[in-house]
Amino acid sequence: MVTQNTPIPEPQDTRQRRLRDLRISITDRCNLRCTYCMPADVFGPGYKFLPRSEILDYEELARLARISATLGVTKLRITGGEPLLRRDLGDFIRMLRRIDGIEDIALTTNGILLPKLAGELKAAGLDRVTVSLDSLDNETFGQLNGRGVSVKPVLEGIAAAEAAGLGPVKVNMVVQRGVNDKDILPMTEHFRGRPTRILRFIEFMDVGNSNGWRMEKVVPSREIKQMIHERWPVESAEPNYPGEVARRWIFRDGQGEVGFISSVTNTFCGDCTRARLSARGEFYTCLFAANGTDLRRPLRAGQSDDELRALIENIWRKRGDRYSEIRNQNTAGIKKAEMSYLGG
Repeated sequence: MVTQNTPIPEPQDTRQRRLRDLRISITDRCNLRCTYCMPADVFGPGYKFLPRSEILDYEELARLARISATLGVTKLRITGGEPLLRRDLGDFIRMLRRIDGIEDIALTTNGILLPKLAGELKAAGLDRVTVSLDSLDNETFGQLNGRGVSVKPVLEGIAAAEAAGLGPVKVNMVVQRGVNDKDILPMTEHFRGRPTRILRFIEFMDVGNSNGWRMEKVVPSREIKQMIHERWPVESAEPNYPGEVARRWIFRDGQGEVGFISSVTNTFCGDCTRARLSARGEFYTCLFAANGTDLRRPLRAGQSDDELRALIENIWRKRGDRYSEIRNQNTAGIKKAEMSYLGG
């Protein structure tokens, strides 16, 4: 029986990477249809989402998180779909907060429901949130989110998270050439100078097979950084912790920082410590993986903690993923799980 006090050697994968971060998807549903994640022409009215019986309940998810903590996981991120759609989320966060060894619990959201839930989630033990926002222009944002939703409710969600103490709030902008690259400077101007809000630019990635990714739609981070630097000079900053995804740049005038997540042009596979657990209970070792390992079946078949731990450890030790290092135009067509299923 695995206990939290049992010292266990932490496994490494085939590239000597340890398991530190577990991203837990709690639903495959979302209230938006963002074009790079859940495009409406694919995830339309007839799309069949997972039935409730196939989705792990909170106790099952928390058990797998606890077992993962004995393997070295210290950070948890709750994702979806849109995680705020799932009821009683505060109960789940309280379960995660009780796990020994977990130092940080974060959540990724589109922010729309944060005004109603931010205070409750903070009280339950959530540390911080990341909010997706791809433009401050209502027309552009409405087209990107596939529902015509304006920017206002997202900004209200960010403000609510900030007021609740769920900060610093990280704001993620996925940049696509010819779509929202014109909004880079307006976004930067809006968020700089706010110490509890950090804007991060994400290169458009070929996650899944339905977002229409093409290399020519990628705006390299170096181009975005240069654009910002010419307006507000920036300088490189050290990462906050080993394996941090975003490269940090600080404004020389002291007005905060911006981050760049450059999976396409400046890969970070070499120090990736992240695994993903889908709402269905499948364990994925890479965002760009086609398939995961089913943990729901052995979990519900009554396997012990030690047996489940051995299964997860074996998966990790065999891990050799480095998709971003081998990416090219042709790999975009390789079958991959959708972002909405893995939670990004």
